[in-house]
Amino acid sequence: MGSGTSWGDSQARTRLGWLLGARLLLAGMSLGLAVAIDRVDGHNSPGIWGVYWTIVGAFVATIVSARMIHRTTDPARFAKLQVGFDLTIVTSLVYFSGGGESFFTFLYALVVLYGAMFLDRGGVGLSCGLAALGYAFVLFGSELGLLPEQGASGQGRPLPLLAAYWGFYAGALLVLGMLANTLSAELRRTGAALDRKTTDLYRLRDLHLQTVASIGSGLLTTDESGHVTSFNPEAERITGLDAKSAEGQALDELIPGASGILNASLGIRGEEQGSGRDRLAYRNCRGEDLYLGLAASSLRGEDGEQIGHVVIFQDVTGVVSMEQELRQSERLAAVGEMAARMAHEIRNPLASISGSVQILKSTPSESNSDPENERLMGIVVREVDRLNGLISDFLRYSRPAPIQPEPVDLALLIREVVEMGTEAGAFDYSVAVETEPDVVVLADAAQLKAVVWNLWNNAIEAMDGEKRSGKQEGTYRRDGVLSARVKRIPEDASQAQIAGGRKETKGECADHAQSAWTAVLEIEDSGPGITPEDREMIFEPFFTTKQDGTGLGLATVQRIVEQHGGAIQVSSQPGEGTCVRVMMACVEGQPNG
Repeated sequence: MGSGTSWGDSQARTRLGWLLGARLLLAGMSLGLAVAIDRVDGHNSPGIWGVYWTIVGAFVATIVSARMIHRTTDPARFAKLQVGFDLTIVTSLVYFSGGGESFFTFLYALVVLYGAMFLDRGGVGLSCGLAALGYAFVLFGSELGLLPEQGASGQGRPLPLLAAYWGFYAGALLVLGMLANTLSAELRRTGAALDRKTTDLYRLRDLHLQTVASIGSGLLTTDESGHVTSFNPEAERITGLDAKSAEGQALDELIPGASGILNASLGIRGEEQGSGRDRLAYRNCRGEDLYLGLAASSLRGEDGEQIGHVVIFQDVTGVVSMEQELRQSERLAAVGEMAARMAHEIRNPLASISGSVQILKSTPSESNSDPENERLMGIVVREVDRLNGLISDFLRYSRPAPIQPEPVDLALLIREVVEMGTEAGAFDYSVAVETEPDVVVLADAAQLKAVVWNLWNNAIEAMDGEKRSGKQEGTYRRDGVLSARVKRIPEDASQAQIAGGRKETKGECADHAQSAWTAVLEIEDSGPGITPEDREMIFEPFFTTKQDGTGLGLATVQRIVEQHGGAIQVSSQPGEGTCVRVMMACVEGQPNG
């Protein structure tokens, strides 16, 4: 089709339905008019039966056309044929009802009018031409005697007058059709534009709703009186209150203290000065204590007038916790740095004291021959050495050496440590070593060896029963077993084990040791075990159950293990021994064999 009409499949069939509906309306009007004329004339009109049969034909044609709508492949041509048939029906009505004097002449204008609403300009021109030809056929055919007379005749009128009358009527039909077609086309364009705008509006509304529903922050709006008017899903999650329950509540009842932030965003005269922002403590409906980061601003309408407020809030409990931990870490770091410097400065006079006492002991003099003086100087030397060892342990804990990672065979490492431990003295208990071959981790060999040595010594002391607090004396067993094991387990299993113990932390070696297997090093003794209260504290610095312990051994062990990206667990029950488990990622992803 040309400009002015677009025939989409479903839309075209809808328009054809309206077209047939217009014909049905035309036939009904014609039937009513025919009956009225018949009654007025008293059945004296010679063409009244022609009118009736024409109307019957119109109804039959409407039924047939309605059944053909869904079968047509060219809706535009089908519409032109329908308009043409309608004009034929009107021509028949005009002829049978009196020719040029017929009451049905106005139907030409109706057909052209509703045809203009469905056809393009070419189709409108064709319909106007057919209407003019049909009217000319009736008008001049009756006047020239080419058609039988049907009712009142217009014979005797000059042909030029009839021609002028016909020309005026045809021109009026053409103007009416073109004007109607222009208005119809404009109406269709306006309707299409309105449909597009409506679609865009719906799309924008849906986008707005989806954005508000998907935003990761709680969002609510209030009216001028401070009562909640909308509530998004994240706000429901944070507060524990559903939107229906929240709407209508006062803001301060929902989030105590939020109105103060609203007021902070307004000036003295209620003019917006910016978004009010603050952080406040909050307890939701589930009884959870949270911290909310909250921002408020004015909500304005289309005319720029304030109609309420917008409040955006987030659960920043984790951030507040991290900030508190960071501040505590900074304080501890400052204290640790100061303590490390003090310890370093103390070591120098300790060395001088120890050296001086050693010289005094080795120098012959009358005072040295006194046994009491010799005993006292021995105490001084021993305590200076102990204090120096304590300071060394503290410095290793507070200033850990940087890691120098390299592949380390755990089986070889544990056997070296066990060999050195057994050479140090005889045991009244058995030592068992179980290792899988080629269990390799990426670690600093010296630091990892220090970890194993510390754990092994702790196990030996627990088994020997020496250097333990008085409450544990006499509870150790000398017929027990001291075990060291190295094995490899799947990563999923290790994660489950870590979840049951201490939390895994990533260290400097973590990125170098990504694998599907985890190396496990276990040192187990059958000593007196550890009480639940002590087990919660054993990794805390300066906590010890030994009479002369520093409380820095296990704290240093934990720091080294976590620095390597591993995890450490302790399983123990009083009277059942203790098992310390160190887990680190394997370098190789698959076990041999």
